[in-house]
Amino acid sequence: MWFDECTFYQIYPLGFCGAERENDFGAVRHRLGKIEAEIGRLKALGVGAVLFNPLFESERHGYDTVDLFNVDRRLGTNEELKRLVAAFHEAGIRVVLDGVFHHTGRRFSPFQEVLARREQTEKRFWFYIDFGGNDRYNDGLSYADWEGHAELVKLRLEHPEVQNYLMDAVRFWIREFGIDGLRLDVSYLLPPWFMEMLRRTVQAEKQDFFLMGEVIHLQNFVQNICPARLDSATNYECFKGMISAFNSENLFEIEHSLTRLFADLPWALCTGKHLFNFVDNHDVLRAATALKERRNLKNLYTLLFTIPGIPCVYYGSEYAAEGDKSELDYRLRPCIDDIPRRAEDLYAHIRALAAIKRAHRALHYGSYRKATLSNKYFSFVRACDGEEIVVAINLSDGDPTVRVEEAEGVDLLTGEVRNLNDIYLPPFSSRVFLRK
Repeated sequence: MWFDECTFYQIYPLGFCGAERENDFGAVRHRLGKIEAEIGRLKALGVGAVLFNPLFESERHGYDTVDLFNVDRRLGTNEELKRLVAAFHEAGIRVVLDGVFHHTGRRFSPFQEVLARREQTEKRFWFYIDFGGNDRYNDGLSYADWEGHAELVKLRLEHPEVQNYLMDAVRFWIREFGIDGLRLDVSYLLPPWFMEMLRRTVQAEKQDFFLMGEVIHLQNFVQNICPARLDSATNYECFKGMISAFNSENLFEIEHSLTRLFADLPWALCTGKHLFNFVDNHDVLRAATALKERRNLKNLYTLLFTIPGIPCVYYGSEYAAEGDKSELDYRLRPCIDDIPRRAEDLYAHIRALAAIKRAHRALHYGSYRKATLSNKYFSFVRACDGEEIVVAINLSDGDPTVRVEEAEGVDLLTGEVRNLNDIYLPPFSSRVFLRK
């Protein structure tokens, strides 16, 4: 499918466009043009799909939704989103939205009706309400929420009216805007039957619609990556493994995860499955901030683009943007205008990696096999249909020679031809060879 063979680019629209942190529900601001202005640059970078975090009407950060049928007025209008998606499509770039189906904001109209009419409204069955309790807002009732965040009201997904509302919204997004996929927020809390209902809904609209679930721990959730449910899930295991391995100079850590997940072994967890890979996103430290040794940023992206799965670049990180989790995570989600367009060598490296990924089937569908491994350097092989890619990475200030196999290969990053039993790795460098 198309999503198995392209590079994703994640945009947090409310941050990217410089929207106010609080929605005053006043006049519409027209900011989606900031995103449209970047389409040419993203196409040149090699992006095949954009992932938008929430952009429908919400109270603050997008995940506290109040209306799934209208674009957040801090960003623009439905018609402007429709034009934006069309512009991406014209550039050959698919569009994936964030589906927040587990909870809503408190200003969601059905919940407001419950607060106003209590037992007198049928909307009380949309939520898990206890009229004998109380909450921190002193509403004279209590309710289930998302992980202790009372501003996020949990939906009763088994209620038919809730199901109709959510499926109607998804059909509306596909028909009105022409979207190509959804990221399912906190999908680890969505029941499998809901994913199957969603799959049937989207497949009736678009056969190649992409469904990806946000999960923190794969484990049993891997069973949901199947034709009846999801196409992919977020790969937090390798994200954490990459950052930790690079910072501790212990590549055994990330290699253990790669073999555990992807090796052609009976016990491997995700062999043949395409997980959604990243080195940072809107919830975690920017890669340039997380890495202790900034000279390894290129190596980090080499790994991102060459391990099994779907690579995603978070907006601004191609310029080595920094960001920590202070100010309620707002430093992770700055306006694009506030991100200096520096680190041109990193941008060029990511652009080259995206082109390499796009051109080689072994990097889309190939098997994974560890070749050599030490604390500070390692190599692995991806192979598919007679094509073989050898990747070698050196985290250190040393210059080791890596030995993989007796064959010639051309480095797809430099054009150099070397014997793959004599791969010289300069300090803080990576090589991507196509076996000749």
